Amino acid sequence: MRKDVRILLVGEPKVGKTSLIMSLVSEEFPDEVPLRAEEITIPADVTPERVPTHIVDYSEAEQSDEQLYQEISKANVICIVYSVNNKKSIEKVTSHWIPLINDRTDKDSRVPLILVGNKSDLVEHSSMETILPIMNQYQDIETCVECSAKNLKNISELFYYAQKAVLHPTGPLYCPEEKELKPSCIKALTRIFKVSDLDNDGILNDNELNFFQRTCFNTPLAPQALEDVKNVVRRNMTDGVKDNGLTLKGFLFLHTLFIQRGRHETTWTVLRRFGYDDDLELTQEYLFPMIKIPPDCTTELNHNAYLFLQSVFDKHDKDRDCALSPDEVKDLFKVFPYMPWGPDVNNTVCTNDQGWITYQGYLSQWTLTTYLDVQRSLEYLGYLGYSIIYEQESQAAAITVTRNKRIDLQKKQTQRSVFRCNVLGARDSGKSGFLQAFLGRNLQRQRRIREDHKSFYAINTTYVYGQEKYLLLHEMMPDFDFLSEADLACDVVCLVYDVGNPRSFEYCAKVYKQYFIDSKMPCVVIAAKSDLHEVRQHYSLSPHEFCRKHKLHPPQSFTCNLSDAPNKDIYTRLTTMAMHPLGHLRCMCSCNRCTYCLCQNLLKLELLRSIKAQLRAVFFSRHMAQADLKNSTFWLRASVGATVFAVLGFAMYRALLKQR
Repeated sequence: MRKDVRILLVGEPKVGKTSLIMSLVSEEFPDEVPLRAEEITIPADVTPERVPTHIVDYSEAEQSDEQLYQEISKANVICIVYSVNNKKSIEKVTSHWIPLINDRTDKDSRVPLILVGNKSDLVEHSSMETILPIMNQYQDIETCVECSAKNLKNISELFYYAQKAVLHPTGPLYCPEEKELKPSCIKALTRIFKVSDLDNDGILNDNELNFFQRTCFNTPLAPQALEDVKNVVRRNMTDGVKDNGLTLKGFLFLHTLFIQRGRHETTWTVLRRFGYDDDLELTQEYLFPMIKIPPDCTTELNHNAYLFLQSVFDKHDKDRDCALSPDEVKDLFKVFPYMPWGPDVNNTVCTNDQGWITYQGYLSQWTLTTYLDVQRSLEYLGYLGYSIIYEQESQAAAITVTRNKRIDLQKKQTQRSVFRCNVLGARDSGKSGFLQAFLGRNLQRQRRIREDHKSFYAINTTYVYGQEKYLLLHEMMPDFDFLSEADLACDVVCLVYDVGNPRSFEYCAKVYKQYFIDSKMPCVVIAAKSDLHEVRQHYSLSPHEFCRKHKLHPPQSFTCNLSDAPNKDIYTRLTTMAMHPLGHLRCMCSCNRCTYCLCQNLLKLELLRSIKAQLRAVFFSRHMAQADLKNSTFWLRASVGATVFAVLGFAMYRALLKQR
C-alpha cells in the first residue's frame, strides 16, 4: 500500500479546478479565486484511508507545458475537470486531455483517471449520458463524479474517490469488458482460499469463514450475516455453496460482486492482509522479514513452527498413512509459485518403502532448510500463511536463533537441537553410503538411486540421553586444498576411508593434519566397507596408530552392505560428540580393553553396587534411628565404604592419566 497519494487536477480554464480545492480546504466557496492554488497536503489522520494526500492544481496561465508534463509524471491519480454546462470542456476531455496524459505515461503503468463534472448547481440535468460512452471507451477512467464547488456538493466524495482509485485500483483486479476477475487476481484469491481452508476439504465452513473475517477485518460475522452471504451466492450460483460451506467458485464470485458494486476496497483489504502489493505479487517485506543472525549462531524452527507444519502435513495427508504421496506433495505446494522440493529431497530425508516422504522426513526437510538457508524457510512459511494463521507479526516469529557456540562451550551445555557433521573422504570411500545409511537404506536400496537425484545432505533424528536431536550430515567434495571457513563450520567431523582401498586413508590423514589437528573440533574416523577384506593402508601410520597418536577414538567399522537397515549407533555417538565437544571421557567402542571400558566395567561390579546401595540407604533414609548414628558398627561400615571409593577413584584416575 502506498505511503501517500498525489492528486493532480487538470482541465480547461474556468471550469473550477482551483475552486474545488479551496472549497475542500475552507469548507466554503471562496469570494476570490486565484489563478492557481498552492500544493496542499492533507494529513493522514484527516483522510478516510489514513494516508497523507497531496492535492496539486494546474493553471495554463501560470505553468508551462513542461511543468504540466512533470506533474503528470509525478501524479498517482489525475482528475480531469469539466464544466457540466460547457460542452466544449466535455469534448476536450477526449480530444485533448486523455490523449495528452496517455502520451506522457507508460502503457504498463497507466495513471487512474477521475472525470469531475463541476458546476452542477448551474444546471438541472446530468451530464452522465454524455460521459458514460467516454467511460466505456477508456479503461483508465475509474469513475465520474458530478459536484459543485459553490454549494459544496460531493466535494469530499470527489477526493475520497481519487484517493481510493490509487489505494484500491480496479485495474489489477477486474476486466470490465469481460466482466470477470483478471487471472492474476484469481491466482491470488485462490491461494488465500487454500490457506484459509484449514482442513483442506475444498470449502470454507463457518469457523473458517469467521477466522478469515476476523483475520482481514478484525471482527467475526454474526450467524445471520454468514447465512446472508451464503444465500447471495446460492441465488447466483449452483456450485458456490456445498455442505453449507463456501466453495472456491463461491469465494471468487463474492469478490467479483464486491468489485462490480464499487466495493473493491474489500478485496484489496483481503489481498493486502495476505501479503500482496498493488501488482498482486507477494511483497518482499512479507516473504523476507528482517531477522538478525549474529556470527557463530544457527537458526532453528521453534515449537510453534513445528506445530504449524504438523497441521499442514495433517491436512494434506488425505490417506492418513503418515507419508506424502507425489500428488499430496503437489497439493501442499499449490500455494507456492513454484515447486520448492526437487527429487533430491527424497534422498535427503526418510521415506517409506514406496519412496514417499514420511512425516519425520517432512519435518527433517524443513529443519534442514531453516538451518542452511533461513531466508528460504521464511519465504516458504510466508507462502503457507504462517503469520496469518498463527496471528504473528511475521514468520520470523517461527525462528529461534541459537546462542553463540562459544558460550555453549563455556557453559558445557547447549540448547541447540540441530547439529552438523561434515563428512570428508577420498572419492569412492563410502561417504554417500554413510549418508544414505543414516536414512535406513542398505546398499541394495542405495543402488536404486538415480545419479541426478543424489543429495549431498542427509538429515534425521537421533536420541541422546532421551532428547530428540537432529543430525545433519553433509558430504564434502574431496578437494581439501580449497576448504573454506564455511566448509569447516560444523559441530563434528567424519573422516571416511575405504578399508579395501590402500590409498584411501591417506586423504583422511592429510585433511586432519591440515585443518583439524590444532582445533577443538571433535573428529571421528570411519572405516567404511568393513564387510570387505581390510588391506594395509599406504601411509606411514596405520589408521589405529594414527588415531592413537592424535588421541582420536579408534576407527569405527561401518558397512551398509547388509540385508537389514544399517545400525544407527554411530550416528547417536556423533550427535553426542557434537553436543559435548569437550567431553573427553567418551568411548566409541565396547572392546572391554581400553581404560574407559575397564573403568565402566569396574563401576558395574556387584560389590560396588551393594556398597553404594547400603550407603544410600543409611544416609538418605528418613526413618534412620538416631541411635544408629551413634552405633560404632555403622561408622565402621561407612569408613570402609569411603576408603573403597577413594582407592577405586584414585586407581581410575591413574589409569586414565597413563592412557592419555
